[in-house]
Amino acid sequence: MSISKPNLSIWQIINMNVGFFGIQFSFGLQQANMSPIYKYLGANESTLPLLWLAGPMTGLLVQPIIGAMSDRTVSRWGRRTPYFLIGAVLCSLGLLAMPFSPTLWFAAGLLWILDAANNVTMEPYRAYVSDRLDRSQHARGFLMQSAFTGLAQTLAYLTPTLLVLLGMNKDSVSATNIPHITITAFLIGALFSISTVWWSVKKVPELPLAPAEEAEMRARPTGVAATLRDIAVAIREMPQTMRRLWWMKLFQWYGMMCYWIYIVPALAQSMFGTGDAASVGFRDAGLLNGQLGGFYNFVAFIAALTMMPFTRRYGAKNMHAICLTLAGIGMLCIPMIHDKWWLFVPMIGVGLGWASIMGNPYVLLADSIPPERAGVYMGIFNMFIVIPMLIQMVTLPLYYGSLLGGQPGNVIRLAGGLLLCAAVAVLFVRTRAAGTGTGTGAAVGGARAGGALVAR
Repeated sequence: MSISKPNLSIWQIINMNVGFFGIQFSFGLQQANMSPIYKYLGANESTLPLLWLAGPMTGLLVQPIIGAMSDRTVSRWGRRTPYFLIGAVLCSLGLLAMPFSPTLWFAAGLLWILDAANNVTMEPYRAYVSDRLDRSQHARGFLMQSAFTGLAQTLAYLTPTLLVLLGMNKDSVSATNIPHITITAFLIGALFSISTVWWSVKKVPELPLAPAEEAEMRARPTGVAATLRDIAVAIREMPQTMRRLWWMKLFQWYGMMCYWIYIVPALAQSMFGTGDAASVGFRDAGLLNGQLGGFYNFVAFIAALTMMPFTRRYGAKNMHAICLTLAGIGMLCIPMIHDKWWLFVPMIGVGLGWASIMGNPYVLLADSIPPERAGVYMGIFNMFIVIPMLIQMVTLPLYYGSLLGGQPGNVIRLAGGLLLCAAVAVLFVRTRAAGTGTGTGAAVGGARAGGALVAR
């Protein structure tokens, strides 16, 4: 879509993805800390999924619309830059305010704003990487994006532990029972959110559109109706590979939300014998989750850099099934473990699963997305993530007590079982023969169309 796309050096590719570090640090803070924050503010365990509705709802509504809008935006700052700069500023403000939430309803409402801001940034940023790099460098660009995700979430999970090692008191809390190490972690996230995106914009600005392309874009109809019409047409013309991935995505993301929402209460119960959010044991469970989350995200970081040759040899579909199986087995084991150090063993499987989730579904999708509609299709593909999350959040409270016995450990077991179902479902995804653009043999080399995007 640009006048020219010169090959970028490895340092330029790193610089253009630094902003993704800030975005994913924010998501990591949410994954690790929102359930504990809600519990500190008085939430009941059975209602935790409903309090997490902000993420999938804003993703469902915001990402396709923002993606479609960025496809047709012409401004002095570029097509994508206005969106992820505005989103980064709003995200920083949300992170600054979150740990000072005085009440449960305030924190829940603020999460809606924070997730909306993250989603305004997310899809235009993904499309920016696709726009800025020549097709031959897409795989490297998206792989670097995936690696930054693993690194950012590793540090986000570990920040409270690192603050304790630096001398902060893990039991020092605010008037609302939120630990000071959690507050400090969110303040660090606010700084990263805006500074990293600004760095990427400054170091690797968008390329200008060719005059003919700019004239064509300016001639397109604008407004809400035109944007919604673009989304509707894109859904109707959705590539078959996207449609076939639905069942795998349903099991995969239902399971991951079960894990993220209930892992701290489950660890508090299995490792420290408590469900009281005001207890020392519950705070220790939050710190332990940070260490485990940092470890599995580090495994994902390494795996994202090393998985490509295995995917090339065995196919994206088979590698994803293997990694999901290992993650599912790991989650099934977590509630049975009562020794801290043994918990790191199943986290290897969880990390491999997370690395595959970030990359292989997009490898299966490779080359099926029209480049001129990259924004809207990446937003639509995100619907296959957020709809399962919404289903999980609405349905789990209905049977948390009756079928799961009100036990958070049983939710983690459910998550493991669902990831095993996802592993089976992905094997039924039909892809084209190698050489036609989306087959597993050709897709890895063609991961350039979306090879290591972060799932959110």
